[in-house]
Amino acid sequence: MEEKKFFEQKRGIICTGAFVGLLAVVLMQAGNPANMGMCVACFIRDIAGALGLHQAAAVQYLRPEIIGIVLGAALMALAGKEFSAKGGSSPLTRFVLGFFVMVGALMFLGCPLRMVLRLGGGDLNALVGLAGFVVGIVIGLYFLKRGFTLNRNYSLPKIEGAFFPLIITGLLVFLLTAPAFIHFSTQGPGSLHAVVWLSLPAGLLVGALAQKSRLCMAGGIRNWLLFKDTYLLSGFLTILIVVIAGNLFFGTFNLGFQNQPIAHNDGLWNFLGMTLVGWGSILLGGCPLRQLIMAGEGNTDAAIATLGMLVGAAFAHNFGLAASAAGPAANGKTAVIIGLAVAFLIAYFNSEDLKVQTKGEMKVDAN
Repeated sequence: MEEKKFFEQKRGIICTGAFVGLLAVVLMQAGNPANMGMCVACFIRDIAGALGLHQAAAVQYLRPEIIGIVLGAALMALAGKEFSAKGGSSPLTRFVLGFFVMVGALMFLGCPLRMVLRLGGGDLNALVGLAGFVVGIVIGLYFLKRGFTLNRNYSLPKIEGAFFPLIITGLLVFLLTAPAFIHFSTQGPGSLHAVVWLSLPAGLLVGALAQKSRLCMAGGIRNWLLFKDTYLLSGFLTILIVVIAGNLFFGTFNLGFQNQPIAHNDGLWNFLGMTLVGWGSILLGGCPLRQLIMAGEGNTDAAIATLGMLVGAAFAHNFGLAASAAGPAANGKTAVIIGLAVAFLIAYFNSEDLKVQTKGEMKVDAN
């Protein structure tokens, strides 16, 4: 009970943010790519490559952080009697949204968590991404206020909720045994990683803390805009402060738009990529990190959204959608525009007030 009360208060989310920020700095110093101590989108992309779902040799690795986040959330949910198998809320729609959230993230080159880490390293391109992320959330809120819903979910057998954590456990076995059919980068971002004995416990701790505190960047901005509630947002502000301090301490803080690690400075597409991420996250009910946490808690809808992100990452690298340090690809620009159009269609046709309004206008026209 005392533990629950602690995480219901702002000090709980601030402690969570401090640990996440500190772990991100430690992981970067221990071998993870610069400004990428922990990035859900980038690390799911690496896992897709390790499984052979794409052939980009520079981004293939079974990232222990992702494994740890899911298993840490599952263990904490079980310990707190919060593990609950449920699902059935527009699963295919969630898969599509997860797919396009990944397309937007790989245009920006990072998830909302990495956006904060990039800001903490001095990368001002992330400010442009943050602006787009907020705009996407505002658009999502417009539809929420007009009755957007992906319908209710249903209780499921416990084994159904356990399947995703069990699949992730299988990935851990592959990581530790390194069978021949798993790909590991020998150069590029995929080859840069902290040792497993450090990155796996870091992921477990982040997953456990995020499960208890409900850490979510999209949720934080949403709650602040709707209710002036700064609880969730406080966690990410703490991450930012800790990462800035860590980069200043290690001499890796580099303020500016140019020469930033694994980033490009095309402002328009950084903005639009994160607009798609923000909009999609609101429609899904949480950012990529939150989807991992909910999947660990037994939510199969979140698991399906995560699988959508995995397929989106594979598709992005198989068809040249992902941006690079050289800038966005033409195919990627097209994919982001398509993603925004799909997000609009999903939001519009699942908003009760707008559907009622449209039916009323159709009746007037018929008369």
